[in-house]
Amino acid sequence: MKKYIQTLIIAIVLVATTTNTYAQNSRDFDNYRQPDKRGINVFEDPKDTISSFEKLHVRMGGSFALQFQGLDHENSGAEELAGLSSNFNLATANLDLDVALAPGVRMHLRTYLSSRHHNEPYVKGGYFQVDKLDFIEEGFLDNIMKYTTIKVGHMENNYGDAHFRRSDNAQAIYNPFVGNLIMDSFTTEVGAEVYYQRDGFIGMVGFTNGKLNQSVEENANGKSGGASFLAKVGYDKQVNSDLRVRLTGSLYNTGFIPSLYLYNADRAGSRYYHVLQAESATSDNFRSGRFSPSFKNSVTAVMINPFVKYKGVEFFGTIEMNQGTTNATATSEALDGETQQYAGEVIYRFGQNENFYIGGRYNLVNSQYDGTEDVTIDRFQASAGWFMTKNILAKVEYVKQTYDGYTGLYEDAKFDGIMVEAVISF
Repeated sequence: MKKYIQTLIIAIVLVATTTNTYAQNSRDFDNYRQPDKRGINVFEDPKDTISSFEKLHVRMGGSFALQFQGLDHENSGAEELAGLSSNFNLATANLDLDVALAPGVRMHLRTYLSSRHHNEPYVKGGYFQVDKLDFIEEGFLDNIMKYTTIKVGHMENNYGDAHFRRSDNAQAIYNPFVGNLIMDSFTTEVGAEVYYQRDGFIGMVGFTNGKLNQSVEENANGKSGGASFLAKVGYDKQVNSDLRVRLTGSLYNTGFIPSLYLYNADRAGSRYYHVLQAESATSDNFRSGRFSPSFKNSVTAVMINPFVKYKGVEFFGTIEMNQGTTNATATSEALDGETQQYAGEVIYRFGQNENFYIGGRYNLVNSQYDGTEDVTIDRFQASAGWFMTKNILAKVEYVKQTYDGYTGLYEDAKFDGIMVEAVISF
């Protein structure tokens, strides 16, 4: 606990000092998703050929999130569950550093100062983004770069659209709910992505080394790495002042990598602390309440995301399908398996500048492996939120999640209750 308090004190002092230092020089970055309310329903960074670059400019920002948890859980299996009480979760904090380096060139770096899984600060990842090539020669390939963006780094990879609406540790202002999806598609790998955005059309291709933790050491098979391929295609259009429509399809594919992290790369952890955790557990399942397929070395995953916003009403959907191979153990052979995830959420934003919202989400995951029974997890969430300012959000959520087809710890298991979250982001 002492480490947590020290970390938060350092973060507050650092942010306060930085805010004073740059207050008079503060300005918006080019092609940049704002970290506050203005960034809601922004997906890929906008593409604008206008450059406001004058000189090297540093923007230091951050996020802070705190939840009060009032959840209960139960099962019918022989294994007893840990006792839960209503109380506050660990406060989480992020530190963001953005630097405009040249016209159309900037860097982003995010550090988790405090998270559920780590009791010390660590770098989530960062990237180098290029929207113009004037650093080579003024006007170089302007006709191409007018619509093209290049990102390179150890970064959050752009598979699907759901990761743009999820809570990223303390950065929870984009998420109208408290929890992320049951099968949380999120990973940070070293790679590059190239985007083409024109007249509403969105195209992206990317490659990564498929590794969360970087290493050059060979594994037992004499390999140190592999490659993952990403692609996205879609259309996003503000049809008129009232209506916006977006539809994208994404692909993530690996031939061979030492370990697959697409569904278990989030080191920050779940918002639902200790749910369905055994009383006898000797360590915390920091992703409690989530489902991660047991795929080990290869996977083909596809995600389709429709988004429609008409005046104050918005719908966001997720259809995800994947196939892969589980890891062989001393007592079992590797199994082929597949998983499907479906989610739909409806949000109604109202009040002056849409500062209030109410919404609901239904999320369903089905998983099948050769020679095993099918398992199903479903979740319902109802949420309400209030933007006190563009940087401060308070939200309350009711959540209920049930498990079917399991034996043991998750036999006839469920958890439900209330979550309250306060978020500051700037």
